Amino acid sequence: MGQAAPEPSAVTGLRGWTTKEAATRLRDVGPNRVPEPRRRPVLALLRKLSGPVPWMLEASLVLEIVLHKATEAAIIAALLVVNAILSFTQEHRAQQALALLRSRLTVMTRVRRDGDWALLRAEDIVPGDVVYVRMGDIIPADLKVAEGAILLDQSSLTGESAPVEARVDDRVFAGSVVRRGEATGVVEATGPRTYFGKTAELVGRARSASQLEALVLGIVKYLVALDGVLAGLVVAYALARSLPFAEVVPFTLMLLIASVPVALPATFTLATALGSVELVRRGVLVTRLAAVEEAAAMQVLCSDKTGTLTENRLTLASAHPSAPLDRDELLQLAAFACDEATKDPLDVAILAARPAGHSASPATRLEFTPFDPATKRAEALVRRSGETIRVVKGAPQAVTALVEPRVDVRADVDRLGADGDRVLAVAAGPEGRLRFAGLLAFVDPPRPESSRLIERLRGLGVRVLMVTGDTVATAASVARQLGVGDRVASAEHVARAPLDFDVFAGVLPEDKFQLVRALQSSGCVVGMTGDGVNDAPALKQAEVGIAVASATDVARAAASIVLTQAGLEGIVAAIETGRRIYQRMLTYTLNKIIKTIEIALFLSIGLFATGALVTSPRLILLLLFTNDFVTMSIAGDRVSFSPKPDRWNVRSLVLSASVLAAAWLAFSLGVLFVGARVLHLSHAPLQTLAFLVLVFGGQANVYLVRERGRFWASMPSPWMLVATTADLLIVAVLASTGTWMAPLAPSVVGALLLAAVVFMSLVDIGKVRLFARTADTNGSTIADDG
Repeated sequence: MGQAAPEPSAVTGLRGWTTKEAATRLRDVGPNRVPEPRRRPVLALLRKLSGPVPWMLEASLVLEIVLHKATEAAIIAALLVVNAILSFTQEHRAQQALALLRSRLTVMTRVRRDGDWALLRAEDIVPGDVVYVRMGDIIPADLKVAEGAILLDQSSLTGESAPVEARVDDRVFAGSVVRRGEATGVVEATGPRTYFGKTAELVGRARSASQLEALVLGIVKYLVALDGVLAGLVVAYALARSLPFAEVVPFTLMLLIASVPVALPATFTLATALGSVELVRRGVLVTRLAAVEEAAAMQVLCSDKTGTLTENRLTLASAHPSAPLDRDELLQLAAFACDEATKDPLDVAILAARPAGHSASPATRLEFTPFDPATKRAEALVRRSGETIRVVKGAPQAVTALVEPRVDVRADVDRLGADGDRVLAVAAGPEGRLRFAGLLAFVDPPRPESSRLIERLRGLGVRVLMVTGDTVATAASVARQLGVGDRVASAEHVARAPLDFDVFAGVLPEDKFQLVRALQSSGCVVGMTGDGVNDAPALKQAEVGIAVASATDVARAAASIVLTQAGLEGIVAAIETGRRIYQRMLTYTLNKIIKTIEIALFLSIGLFATGALVTSPRLILLLLFTNDFVTMSIAGDRVSFSPKPDRWNVRSLVLSASVLAAAWLAFSLGVLFVGARVLHLSHAPLQTLAFLVLVFGGQANVYLVRERGRFWASMPSPWMLVATTADLLIVAVLASTGTWMAPLAPSVVGALLLAAVVFMSLVDIGKVRLFARTADTNGSTIADDG
């Protein structure tokens, strides 16, 4: 934009609005922009306090306040605040980065106001305005062409790479780019009423389910069920022993707090935030943190063709000269009927392919007539070898109608069209004696890395489906070149058995949206790549919506992952990073379930065996900090990624964790027995011993479950080693000095730590066999052969 406005004489009979009339209309219809949802930071932060884990903590907080436990209430409140702030901060940073990515200069457009032409902001135009556009301009609103003719690139709207001709009375859409020509049009629709805006409205209805929400709910369900059973047993025991209510309520509250996976959301947030930082360095911006974890489970990738798998750039695919001409001579003739200044995609492709300096004799172009949509051809008069010849280039039917003798090229055109090519014909000769010179076929070439990417995704267990607005023939041709597959279906099949096909052609925006929903209904975790406005609803609906580097603002706003660099390597990077995070979170979740089951049973059995609380409520809350938040170091642990999609199986996790929890429960009860019967500890020191065995066992269990094989198979991250060392030192000092608890001899503390390490080594042998039996429940894939 920014060129000088045309002279009023460029338009006749189109008055346009006065400034006053336009201002009135602007107040009535609003500015020419698609409204974006207003982000309210305070509400976003408050939403972090809603969910299964916050609700359980909030219930515990209320009970602590009712029981006048100020210290315990303060600790629980701190846990809530830390979780909420960590999650909010990371997502807010991602949104700020996206806003920076979408920032751009104000688009200006030429508008006729008060009878004169002026450059105005595109958002200030209204229906009925008269606007003027030419090569390089972005169409500012939906227009009806009143004068002139233009060639439009509508790929960001329709998904089709072939340019579209528009002449008088044709409608053109906001967001299209003028590639050739100039025209004057009348604005018919602005803002949300445009094709651009109506597609954007679909985004508001789209929403994908959160894998993290499902995981947390599933885990909490099992843990609450366990607590319910234990609470019932405790109440029955209390009634039988006539225990005072003041002792039973705190114990039940301890069970509730101990079973809450307090740091689970915060650890997921931290892990995905660290992963998103890594992805930024690899050209990937994460706008919704849960998408990183969901990328690990992605089974199907619906990839848009134009601009995603292909370059959205026409190139010469083949030349078919008519004897006695050869390929170079055909291209030289076609070049005479091209004009580089118009930037017509077909002209650019021909000029790029013509042989350098090839000519039988010097030639001079005397006249040139640009492509006319009415005649569907461009022409040139050329002086060569002392004679003047006419060269015509255009649609095969339009060109062959001018030649003598007549030729029938329909079979050749159909054959080339079946390969997805766009075909032009060329004719040349003296005026009145044109002869057919040949056919030129053009194609939107695949990106060089697309085939390799698809193969890598297939190696990761991800099924790739190609989705395009192009014809079945074009889609099939590109799919064969890329190795996507040969099962091609039209748009009506998107909702019926979508996994029976590899390619969907002739797809509209609503079809892409329905395709994603159909795949999700089949139980698939779906990824969707795209760059245009038409992709936005599907990007929002998919668990992993991926906007490529050339994406429109609407597509970027709808996507959960935005590629900031050309190429598609970022998709593989997101999957690999997501699967690493999955392995870290699998370690954390296993550890949490194991320790929760162990602690709940340990406290209950200890109460039944001794008739008193084996540790205090304050020490249980301290345990949350010393274990749960130190184990957040798992978020940065060294791990590898799995070769297939990772899916959470809560039932399998709980089963495996229960077996390991039983082993640690036996260890903890054994230590408690030794403390009471061998060391003859009184009640208060015994509570400290119980606290220590839970802390030391919890830290040992992290190293036990971080590897699916033997625990020494890989070196933990420095962060994890430092966190564990600091945790053990702090707890040992507190127990030895009697801070916040009854003191224990340093020798007892040291012996207990050594016993925990030895026991972990013994359990590790059985753990390997246990994980081997349940490994097939930790992931799934969909075969490419359907």
